[in-house]
Amino acid sequence: MEQNKRLVLLVVCDIIAAILAMLTAISIKSMKIPGAEEMQAVGVIRIAVFTVIVVFLSFLGEIYKNHHELVIRDIAVKIGASLGVSCFLFSFISYSNNPDEYDNGILASAIIVFGLLQFTCHSVYRLYVKYQGFASRVVILGVGATAGNMGALIPESDENYLLSGYIRCSDELSEVPPDWILENSGGLFETVRREKADKIVVSLSERRGVFPLGDVMACKLNGVDVVDAPSFYEQVTGKLFLEGINPSWFIFSNGFKVSRIRKVFKRGVDVFCAIAGIILTVPFLPLVALAIKFDSPGPVFYRQKRVGEREKPFFLYKIRTMRSDAENGTGAVWAQKNDSRVTRLGAFFRKCRIDELPQFFNILRGDMSMVGPRPERPEFVDKLKEIVPYYSERHFVKPGVTGWAQVRYPYGASVDDAMEKLRFDLYYIKNLSLTFDFMIILETIQVVLFRKGAR
Repeated sequence: MEQNKRLVLLVVCDIIAAILAMLTAISIKSMKIPGAEEMQAVGVIRIAVFTVIVVFLSFLGEIYKNHHELVIRDIAVKIGASLGVSCFLFSFISYSNNPDEYDNGILASAIIVFGLLQFTCHSVYRLYVKYQGFASRVVILGVGATAGNMGALIPESDENYLLSGYIRCSDELSEVPPDWILENSGGLFETVRREKADKIVVSLSERRGVFPLGDVMACKLNGVDVVDAPSFYEQVTGKLFLEGINPSWFIFSNGFKVSRIRKVFKRGVDVFCAIAGIILTVPFLPLVALAIKFDSPGPVFYRQKRVGEREKPFFLYKIRTMRSDAENGTGAVWAQKNDSRVTRLGAFFRKCRIDELPQFFNILRGDMSMVGPRPERPEFVDKLKEIVPYYSERHFVKPGVTGWAQVRYPYGASVDDAMEKLRFDLYYIKNLSLTFDFMIILETIQVVLFRKGAR
């Protein structure tokens, strides 16, 4: 969950910046530190609305992503675009029933001050990510394929790691660059101390008889963080390293535990979101139905058998986006890019996720949750369970309308895609929380607005 902690930190900084921006704007207007009178004139609710809008638009503008790839100009452009949309949106919002009591100059000043504070905060964070002096130095124990995979993750991560090198402690076949193998004549502990490493990633293909237990324990007791390859992979990527784990890892690792209270809260949130979604979408369904009837012959809605929690089948409801004879003669097949079976209107509905709206009824029925692994068809599940390890484990929670795999990976249309999405699904199940669900819902809004990933 390291990535989520970084995201929360940046969001909290922006929330503080938004509040400070409003207070600064009030101070500029009144030429003094704002007191009760000035705060009452502007209103705490208005400050909260300002904060929510600018932070939400920053999220949609992807300001919180990929700082290791950004230059200062990219940060400035993203913030400028986000604040531009903010100005446009604020122009349509009335903060008071009596406009004379609210000075728009305060709002303009607050936007400018917030932009400066946000740019400063994210620029400093980018320097932290990019500057090697602040990086955690990592030593990888092992030189095989797993070790090479762990080393390849570090340059692509936004976690501020710096690879010191690899340490050979067995005769395993080397699959890492020879120049990166560290001299280990003095033992592991001395090598780690010489390299000033902060973290050891144990990536041995075989530990029996070659694992330097004493040296690793000495490193641990001297403040060096020691993790295995699957844990490091999870920290950096936000998914699970399926090739490096076994059933005992599931049993003894942290996570994969959902308390009864958390289930009750999650169900409450699901019911609230489903009712709100139905209220908001039902008025538009007659227009959608009429458009489908004009576009292609066939029913407006259809139901399809899917595999749910505990592998219990249920019928998922969707708006029809394919020809009514789409699977005649072929049976169940994955949708492909530019699929000829998809109608003209259906392609638009899929991009905007309009076809998923009837699933609010599935949530009310208890078949699905707002957030969880996407439910697959039984024909695909039977095949994937034979090929993909731990595929059945994704069915220990309710499937979702959206999920961690949906916002992090494009539409899956092959066994390899299913394997990759399973990494994200199991990561979600391992780290399930209401905060995580809320973050996924926000990212889903971003995916829908920018039409990412659908077919």
